[in-house]
Parts: sequence; structure tokens; C-alpha cells
Amino acid sequence: MNQSITEENFEEEVERTVAALKAGKTILYPTDTIWGVGCDATNNKACLRVYAVKQRPLNKSLIILVDTAERLKDYVTNVPPIAYDLIAHASNPLSIVYTQSKNLAKNISADHSVCIRVVNNNFCKEVIRRLGKPITSTSANLTGQPSSMIFSDICDEIKNAVDYVVQLYHDSFCKPKSSTIIKLNADNTFEILRQ
Repeated sequence: MNQSITEENFEEEVERTVAALKAGKTILYPTDTIWGVGCDATNNKACLRVYAVKQRPLNKSLIILVDTAERLKDYVTNVPPIAYDLIAHASNPLSIVYTQSKNLAKNISADHSVCIRVVNNNFCKEVIRRLGKPITSTSANLTGQPSSMIFSDICDEIKNAVDYVVQLYHDSFCKPKSSTIIKLNADNTFEILRQ
């Protein structure tokens, strides 16, 4: 956390972000990996706006963030037991593809599968907890362009296209990286899609 971030402005920023999400707006926000573009993952119209902001084809799925592993059962039809073990023992951010989603916007995935990460970031956790719903996360870049690792790398086109830009962590220079993505199979095996 930046030295300049106080409990008070952290709290205010969480409230503003949750209000934007509840209103069906898109946000530009810091995650436990890189900066992302997101919205309420249960809102079809908001998800369409995320695709438009990124100029992303609708057949490309969005990653979903939840605040705790216990929330997985609310959005995945059948959570294989190995998922909880993988999450508990992951040393880096881990996104897992599950075969069948539920209670989410229909347009987050072309084939009903869903990629979910239990986020490990105080700001994201608090926003999701207060919203009471998961949020989408896709890298803060136009489709086909390199991912923006830090806020200053994000193009103005993205910054101007979203409805709300989170006003924290703009000068953070930790070592951001994309999450590992694993696909779980019905037989409780898994394959690594991105490391």
C-alpha cells in the first residue's frame, strides 16, 4: 500500500467503486495481478460495455473475481474438490476455468464455462464483499495491444472509455503479472492454460 493511502481515502474509494458497480457502470481498477477493466459480473449490459471498452470479441470470455473460495459454489454448478486444494496452495494468483457457470451474466462466456479467481487484494476483496457479487476482470488494454502492467501504461482510450477510474495505487510499482490459468476437467484432473 502506498504511504499516501490512508484508511479514510481507502474507505471512500471502496464506497465510490461499489456505487459505480451497483449503478451498472464499468471501472478501471487495480487487482492482485495487473490493472483491470471490470463491472458487476451478473449484469449483462455492464458486461457488454466492458467488451466495448476493450474492443474485445464477444466470443472471448471474461475472468471473474470473487472475494472468498466459499463464494465459488454460488457461481459454479459443480466445484471439484481439487479446486479448493489448488487455491489453498497457490503461491501466485490463480484463475481456474470451471465447466459450468451459474448466476452470472450470460455474455461472460460463449460456452457456459467460467474462469474465476479468488482475489488476494484488500481493495478488490472489500469492493466485492460490499457489492455482494463478483466482478469481471480483463486486462486494461485494447484487444491485441500489450497488457498494461502499471497505471501509467494504460492508454487514454481505456481511461476515457470506462465510467469510473479508481483513484488509488496509481504510483505503485510492485511486480505485477498476469495470473496462472488452470482448466479443471470432469475427472478431477487439470491442465495449465497459462503460466
